Amino acid sequence: MRVYISADIEGVSGVVHGEHTARDGREHNYARMLMTEEVNACILGALEAGAEKVVVNDSHGTMRNIYHDKLHTKAELILGGPKKLAMMEGISADFDAVLFVGYHTRMGTDGILNHTFNGRVVRTIEVNGVELGEFGLNALVAGHFDVPVVFVSGCNLVAIEAEECIPDVHQAIVKQTINRTTALNVHPVRARELIKEGTKKALLHRDEIKPFTMEAPYTVEMEFLHTGLADAVEIVPFVKRTGPLTISFVTDDVLECYQLIRSLIMIASSVS
Repeated sequence: MRVYISADIEGVSGVVHGEHTARDGREHNYARMLMTEEVNACILGALEAGAEKVVVNDSHGTMRNIYHDKLHTKAELILGGPKKLAMMEGISADFDAVLFVGYHTRMGTDGILNHTFNGRVVRTIEVNGVELGEFGLNALVAGHFDVPVVFVSGCNLVAIEAEECIPDVHQAIVKQTINRTTALNVHPVRARELIKEGTKKALLHRDEIKPFTMEAPYTVEMEFLHTGLADAVEIVPFVKRTGPLTISFVTDDVLECYQLIRSLIMIASSVS
């Protein structure tokens, strides 16, 4: 069994503020340690379930957060950026299951530290009329390779968001959102136990979970936080302006869809 782990930081127990998530945040290194240990718990659960290969993709911000020397020795780590497939770099049809650790809700929800890729740029992203956050968009990439996302850890609200895409997804709820920068967190040791147990159970039942897919073509509509951001991405030839804050495009390929979304966000962020 080959297992792929995409690891973010906002959904980690004890992470509640920009001081934890920003590269220059005074508490960032502490949050990196918490993130690394939650990933280790996921790796342990995968190994106990029979995984022979575990690949971890550091998927937050600079994508240089996990302490490599503290990571379980049986896992391989994709570290650094930019990456062509960003939070899903390295995924392929060779994997049997995908697990998301430390994930958060999409922008505009009530979830802790909610955003979609870049909280200073994007308000909503819809694919074929369905609003998706990072969980849904990344699961769609996994689905392209016919690999199911079987597990997610994070707050109580990302668990609900994940079920909207994959009803049978297994979860480890390590904190309860109170507001955008406040949460009721379980102890880090207990969080790791929940993740380890949840991962093992998810992988043992992986055949019961279907990959997340949508029918082509993929019509994407993106709403930005102000008109200047939409102005910037409208310059791209395939983009159609559909409103003061919105643009759309259509593609027949899931990976192209994902890469175009990421590219337009990078363009918009250059003028944000």
